[in-house]
Amino acid sequence: MIDPGQAVLEVRQLSSVYTTPKGDLQAVDGVSFDLRCGETVCLLGESGCGKTATMLSVLRLIGRLQGRIVGGEVLLHGEDILCWPEEQMRRLRGRRIALIFQDPQTALNPVLQVSDQITEPMRLHLGLTRVQAREKAIELMRKIGIPQAEMRIDEYPHQFSGGMKQRVLIASALSCHPEILIADEPTTALDVTTKAQILDIFRNLKQDRDMSIIFITHDLGVVAEIADRIVVMYGGRVVEVAAVLDIFDGPQHPYTQGLLRCLPDISRPRERLESIPGTIPSLVHTPDNCSYSPRCPQVMDVCWSRRPPEFLTAPGRRVACFLYTRYPVYDLGNGVTAGG
Repeated sequence: MIDPGQAVLEVRQLSSVYTTPKGDLQAVDGVSFDLRCGETVCLLGESGCGKTATMLSVLRLIGRLQGRIVGGEVLLHGEDILCWPEEQMRRLRGRRIALIFQDPQTALNPVLQVSDQITEPMRLHLGLTRVQAREKAIELMRKIGIPQAEMRIDEYPHQFSGGMKQRVLIASALSCHPEILIADEPTTALDVTTKAQILDIFRNLKQDRDMSIIFITHDLGVVAEIADRIVVMYGGRVVEVAAVLDIFDGPQHPYTQGLLRCLPDISRPRERLESIPGTIPSLVHTPDNCSYSPRCPQVMDVCWSRRPPEFLTAPGRRVACFLYTRYPVYDLGNGVTAGG
């Protein structure tokens, strides 16, 4: 039995690059965070900040997209899976760590029946027969709210709505009872009602299976609904880590503060919505300073010359900003400091 407070996954100084005609693009730049047993951690940030690239690196899938991991560790129960042979990683993916891809329209094979796409992981990882896997697939489809599962399991993806396709992806990811589920923006293209239903599925999963979840999103409403802790990313780096209530009650990094200011305020309905000026930086040949400097309203001279380390501002809370130099630098152990 795993201690509820114990980390099941530890990402330490993970760095990855994509090869482009203009040079290496630093998609993941020294990212560090933990995932505890039964916890939901949300990776939050604008599009292009490195959230998906981080998770593809964790599963060592980034190499299939002209990328490569250039540093760091990914510890699963203390074992660095970046050192594992590919055959061992193939047994891990879908069995112990499952991934729900971002777009169900492209993640599902249009020429295969839903039955084939849900049962394949069970036949591959659990050794079930086709009949056994089909029975479990129908049971899964019922649990996640797909009506008439016995009939619909033989249909093709084009016969499902967007919300139902997302449920099919969730069923496939859950088929082997993984201990860690990675969900890459699974509610982005859904209407409000369907989004609420999908979030209910994730909440029930955490309660019923004690599953650890990494939820990738840029939707602060979703974060407020489902997260236990938030990892805020910008420019491929972690800029703030804190419990969900701490982030909403008192964001510390100027970028996190900017994200929250962009939310509509019901008490000021006629005021113009705020936005963060400027755009995210180019990740090709990024300078070694604070990547948020050009957009930051509190920028200082030191921000242009050095990359800020992550400061430990409270137990379990850290922020990468020179505004917090009075706090100790976050220590990863073995003399390594995050962001330093």
